Amino acid sequence: MPNTLRSVSSPALPVRSEPLVCVVDDDDAVRLSIRLLIETLGLEVRAFATALDFLADAQAREACHCLVLDVRMPGLSGTALQERLVREGNLMPIIFVSAHGDVPMVARAMREGAFDFLQKPFNDQILLDRVLEAVHHASQVRRQRLEIQEVERRLDSLTQREQDVMRGMVQGRLNKQIAQDLGISMKTVEQHRARVMEKLAVASLAELVRAVLKTGRFEL
Repeated sequence: MPNTLRSVSSPALPVRSEPLVCVVDDDDAVRLSIRLLIETLGLEVRAFATALDFLADAQAREACHCLVLDVRMPGLSGTALQERLVREGNLMPIIFVSAHGDVPMVARAMREGAFDFLQKPFNDQILLDRVLEAVHHASQVRRQRLEIQEVERRLDSLTQREQDVMRGMVQGRLNKQIAQDLGISMKTVEQHRARVMEKLAVASLAELVRAVLKTGRFEL
């Protein structure tokens, strides 16, 4: 199968100085209690009475590092909101909290990628621990996505010939072999190779390979 360099467009991520936690629960007292509890961690928290209210806040939806979500709510249930977010490709960590969770419901939520499922009344410290873990996980994922976006931007700056040379480099082919493959001189290969390393801001071939393969744009 031929190697291909695919163009992949990643959605821009909002830049935040602090992680955002969102709470969705139709019970006013529970919603306020969870919000105040999580704020003790020094995190920014936004609370919503319904899933539809949360969906209407595009900024919160895109910036949310952790969603603490009730299951049974009017209009749109917590599990239905989870399914919608998954369909949209938004894989924010979701911690369900519910007084009505049964085994099939929990299994379904976890199968869809829920970070955790806590029964009400839950232990405050357990919720705080899981929120911190979810925020840390989301921060890592977002950082990796930003790094990939930067590599993709640098890949897009390569000329077609530089991409051809880079493909040979990633395959581990020698300059002489690349020159033969492309019908150009070794000196030209060396020039393109130097520009590839400069544009990709890498110091070694191993670093180049890791960066390119991480984007998923180069298929072996």
